[in-house]
Amino acid sequence: MSRIGAMPIEVPEGVNIESTKDKVVVKGPKGSVETKVDKRIKVNFENNTILLERSNNEPKVRSLHGLYRSLIFNNIVGVTKGFSKTLELQGVGFKALLKGKDLELSVGYSHTVIFKGVEGIDINVPDQNLIIVEGIDKGLVGQVAANIRAVKPPEPYKGKGIRYKDEYVRRKAGKTAVSSESGAG
Repeated sequence: MSRIGAMPIEVPEGVNIESTKDKVVVKGPKGSVETKVDKRIKVNFENNTILLERSNNEPKVRSLHGLYRSLIFNNIVGVTKGFSKTLELQGVGFKALLKGKDLELSVGYSHTVIFKGVEGIDINVPDQNLIIVEGIDKGLVGQVAANIRAVKPPEPYKGKGIRYKDEYVRRKAGKTAVSSESGAG
């Protein structure tokens, strides 16, 4: 039995669940999210509790059992609380500006990089070196944050670039430190 898939999901007040044969729609105060569910997984909703059952014990179906339970749980959290990722810019002259729904990044290139806004995602820039990505879809929030980070990932020698708020960037020694060690021979 899947440990994650077998756990029931408690549905909080103000969240509506609509379940059909192949999808589950979760509606809440922040919006609505839809998840397609494999036909081998059955979604039961009763007494403000969701319980997922699988049709057989094949390895693929067992893995889908836990996956869909996690996806539905994340949808419920998303429509009630929402998800956010915080990015910070590190480097001299690096800054971010919000122009409408688009994000303008000055990150050491000869030109500014325009990151187009994504439907369902709110991008906030409270400080010129801080970017907050918010939304109700956990996967989409993570993907947009990763795409912004990919514009200029942190480099290991000086640590300059776009990084997640609590990300640790392992620093490397430069050429001068390496050449002085190998020169004595």
